[in-house]
Formats: sequence, structure tokens, C-alpha cells
Amino acid sequence: MTPSDDRRARTRARLQAAALELFEQHGYDATTVAQVARAAGVTEMTFYRHFGSKEQVVVDDPSDPLIVAAVADQPPDLPPLVRAARGVRLAWRRLPITDDAPVRTRISLAARTPSLLPVMRASTAATEEGVAARLVADGTAPHEAAVAAAAVMAALMAGLVRWAGDDDASLADVVERTLDVVEAIS
Repeated sequence: MTPSDDRRARTRARLQAAALELFEQHGYDATTVAQVARAAGVTEMTFYRHFGSKEQVVVDDPSDPLIVAAVADQPPDLPPLVRAARGVRLAWRRLPITDDAPVRTRISLAARTPSLLPVMRASTAATEEGVAARLVADGTAPHEAAVAAAAVMAALMAGLVRWAGDDDASLADVVERTLDVVEAIS
């Protein structure tokens, strides 16, 4: 990582931490980008260089592009539901998440903030479409691919929302448990 990349990552992390703290204190809808930028010690322009919108602070997920790549890494002869579930599992195992707290805060905030629900659903839908497209590209019928991708992403979202609300398990454990349920169904 170059010094510039390192500085960028620190600024992004500072912005996200400031935003989440303010969202928790004052509510998501009542907090402005200007307040977040000020709390992080940067300008609004800097905020928008790191996050295209206030919503992205909460729903932007580094795992989304990794999920499609991890599905591609699964043997194409697996049933689509198993292939999608194992791809999601592999993507999460590859993520360098060392602190569950910010993830829990983001998911909990998104789940209890009505204005964020459509954004969260759109983010999940984009990942779902990517997974389905990958399955189709590898020979799965479009209908089966769409159902498998939707089932896995819905299960993952349900597991994460429940975890963020009241589950004491680690993020890694809840992802594994959720995907175990999906694979058992297949």
C-alpha cells in the first residue's frame, strides 16, 4: 500500500466512524454530510470523494464484488444453490474483517432506518444479479440462477439483520451458520 493509499484508507475509516457515531447519537435522517465531514475533520468534498452519498457510508459493502468472484471459483457442476452459498462463504472467509462492531452498527442502523431500506435492498439486488449472471455464464438456466442467487442473498441478509439486532455470535460465525442452513436445504 502506498502512503497515499494508506492516507486514503485512514480518511475513509475516520469518515465512516464519525458518521456511524453521529447516526447513532442523532439518527441517520437527522445527521447531515456537513456534520459528518466536520466531525471527521475534513471537507464535504472529501466526504464525497470517499462516499458518493450519505447512504453509502452505511450500505457500501466491500464484500459485494468479492462474492461474484468467489462464486466463479466454485466448481460449475455443483447445484446452483450450493455453488452460490459456497461462493458467498468463500468471499466472507477472504475478507479481512477484524472488528465486527462497525459491521454490526451499519447493519443494525440500515435495518431500523426506513429511508435506508430501499438502498440496502438495491445493494443486495445488485450482488444478487451479479451472482445470477455468473451462474448463467457457467451454464445454469437463467430461472434457476435467479432463484439460487435470490435465496442465498435473502438468507444472508436475514442472518445478518438478526445478528445485528441481538445475536452475540461473531460475524464469521453467523455467516457460516446462515450458509449452513442454505446448504442443508439443497
